[in-house]
Amino acid sequence: MSSFTLRQLELFCALPDHPTLGAAAAALHMSESGLSHAITELERTVGEQLCVRRKARGVQLTPAGQFFAAHAKTLLADADELVSRLAAERGELVGPLKLGCYTGFSTTILPPILDGFATAHPKVDIGVHTGTDDEVLPLLQSGQLDVAITYDMSLTDDFHSRRIYATEVLVVLPELHPLAGSEAIDLNDLASEPFILLDTTPSAANTRRIFDERGVVPQTKLVVPNLELVRVLVGRGLGYSLLMWRPNYSMTTLEGQSVVMRPLLPQAGVSAVVGVWPRHATLSRRADALLSHLADELGEANTF
Repeated sequence: MSSFTLRQLELFCALPDHPTLGAAAAALHMSESGLSHAITELERTVGEQLCVRRKARGVQLTPAGQFFAAHAKTLLADADELVSRLAAERGELVGPLKLGCYTGFSTTILPPILDGFATAHPKVDIGVHTGTDDEVLPLLQSGQLDVAITYDMSLTDDFHSRRIYATEVLVVLPELHPLAGSEAIDLNDLASEPFILLDTTPSAANTRRIFDERGVVPQTKLVVPNLELVRVLVGRGLGYSLLMWRPNYSMTTLEGQSVVMRPLLPQAGVSAVVGVWPRHATLSRRADALLSHLADELGEANTF
């Protein structure tokens, strides 16, 4: 009795991620004819047409192919977990780990992973995808990512989560601002001053909500899409801003100017950075270890 291989399943499950067979073959580091032959052999083995291949028009899975792909991903995950469990018996973590990370705090999250975690577990093959929640969470739901790091503000019941560190929105001021020495700051005391808005998702909506709750209309002078640019502009004295606190955050801007961050009075934007994975999925040992590593590295540094 003939049977398919795990490699054939991996190749087939990769097809929907690419616009054409040629693109899929290039990403898989093989020839287009080799990939086509592997899929043909898989179809011959299972006795079904799994996809429709049209030159330069991409690959379309048939209903049987969609059913097969969904179950093939489960088989691949189970096989991967089996290898991981055997490695765990030897005290090792082995295998791929696909991580999604919200772009806004990637400079905080990724260094401890790509340095500390990767050094401690060299046999884990880490892949990283950064983006907004709208980009990262669908990839997580579809099984293209193992775990994602994001804020807990807008999560649905579709996800499990584990806290990495607590955070809140703070006021960012130039070092020599008259209120820089305050323990906490009321937004009303800044209402007449120029405001610099970080225009990213979900930061901008969260910031506007805070102003609305205070009944303050900000004097928005600049709207910029980059966090470090916000800090540089504040450091130059062009206005103040509101940003989420994060561990190990330097108060020196890229230009060498200094800024200060102070809590709002009353507090606002209290939330947490969390690791999330689909409710229907089981967190792998590799992902579990990564989240524990991040919590250890970043979770003890809460000094707003």
